Order: sequence, then structure tokens, then C-alpha cells
Amino acid sequence: MLNQKEIIQTIRMIKDQHLDIRTVTMHLSLFDCISDDPDRTAANVRAKLLAKAGNLKSVADKIQAKYGIPIVNKRISVTPIGLIGGAACKTTDDFVTIARTLDKAAKQVGVN
Repeated sequence: MLNQKEIIQTIRMIKDQHLDIRTVTMHLSLFDCISDDPDRTAANVRAKLLAKAGNLKSVADKIQAKYGIPIVNKRISVTPIGLIGGAACKTTDDFVTIARTLDKAAKQVGVN
């Protein structure tokens, strides 16, 4: 249980020393998104990101508001795409398809 002295100390750290939470990161394994088709793999990746991380930003924002401590970055960490695309990607353009899908999904979810 926090006492009054600790609460005041925390408020001072936020105000005077710019205390913040640097990053909130959610990790997602994408191994279940693997397909033998790059477009299908990309679609699976997009669907998983939106389903699992779709409310990451809003939850982080609620925590920030509740405790009054700024959260600077909201991020998603994923399985290396080289491993995910290995079964489907035959060219660099195939990997680019998945990368673009990741970028679009990240923007839609609102993470940086």
C-alpha cells in the first residue's frame, strides 16, 4: 500500500524529473500465420495483428490517464518475418508484400 510520502514523491518525479513509461510492447508470435502463399500469409498477419493488438493503444492510453504517467511509445514485436515468409516468399517482392501489410496494420492499430 502506498503512503502519502510515496505518492507525493511520485508526483514530483513526474512533474520535475519528467518521469514516464518509455515503452509498452506487446509480442505476437506469427508462426500460425504461415502459408504457402505470400498474399495469404500477409492476410493472416494482418488479421492476427488487428485481432490481438487492436486495442493496445486504447488500453495504454487508459493506463496513462488512470495513473497520470505518460506512456511515450506503444509497440508490437513480432516473429522475424524472414522466418514467417520462408515458406511462401520466393522473391524480395513477396517479403515486401508482408512488410507493407505490417506497416498498414501498425498504423491502423495506432502503434509506433
